[in-house]
Amino acid sequence: MAALPEITALLGEPRFNWSDPAPWIELERELGTAFPADFREIVDAYGSVMVNNQLYLEHPAAHLLHSLGRSIQGDFELWRDEDMVEFLPSPVGADPGELIPVASAVTGEAVFLRVPDEPSSPWRVVVQEFDSPAWTLYEMTFSDWLLAYLKGRDVTLCSRNRAPDGPFYEFLP
Repeated sequence: MAALPEITALLGEPRFNWSDPAPWIELERELGTAFPADFREIVDAYGSVMVNNQLYLEHPAAHLLHSLGRSIQGDFELWRDEDMVEFLPSPVGADPGELIPVASAVTGEAVFLRVPDEPSSPWRVVVQEFDSPAWTLYEMTFSDWLLAYLKGRDVTLCSRNRAPDGPFYEFLP
């Protein structure tokens, strides 16, 4: 699993550095599942940001305009619509095998965390291309997926054309 220092080396020093677990506890209680530690660590470090003018990451703190909890609820509604169900490999939700929408991109992709079938199994990443019925399961943790993205590897989202001078982020308003 990639570590935050590897991501920081490419993306730059985080400036959010959230330490209060309360927003996560509330969101996890609401969903009935705990997010993977690597995802929480990255989002706590960077907050609600846009990476490379492409990828939206959001923090669950309710006072933020771009809150992960509100986005997940809205995305659950979208992806549970009968016209959208066929575009994903499994249903959205927080039960084993289901998908939790955790990020999106201006280029039309949606990024999901796949809830493990067993508590000891790793979380995986699924990326859906909104403009097509295509989706890809990445057999990697969120931190490994994000690191691959930041390095310019093709993980459905690709940063090469978005960050020619190297990865960067900006806080969302």
